[in-house]
Amino acid sequence: MHQDIIEFSNQFHFTSSDILEILLKEKGWQNQYRRIMLLGKELPEQPVSLKLDDKLVAGCESNVWLNYQWVNGQLKLAASSDSKVVKGLITIILAAYNNKEQNQILDFKIESYLDELGLLQQLSPSRGNGIKAIVNKILLVAEQGSN
Repeated sequence: MHQDIIEFSNQFHFTSSDILEILLKEKGWQNQYRRIMLLGKELPEQPVSLKLDDKLVAGCESNVWLNYQWVNGQLKLAASSDSKVVKGLITIILAAYNNKEQNQILDFKIESYLDELGLLQQLSPSRGNGIKAIVNKILLVAEQGSN
């Protein structure tokens, strides 16, 4: 299972800067929304071995599985959903946190990042709550650190 997380994490290639560049060049919310779904298609396939009930993120309307492993001080993340748009939103979140050290995760200004993208203003309240639930889970893992 740990190797599956590491492989997923290493296949993920987006950074928060990449996401900002990709989404902010889109004109209008409909184009951004379509681009978010396309980002979801670029999310590496999460192995079935990682889609366990105890890895479901509470507070998400769709199923979201979040797995993590600390490797050499970096948080390796693997996540997926049964929803196309949520996979895209996961891509946006993982771009901020995957393969980062504890202090980088805790110092990252996620609210500013999401505000710049305009996501929480455009998404339904339940999708916005889902994003917050995923982010809060990752921040909790980061606060606990690799110990």
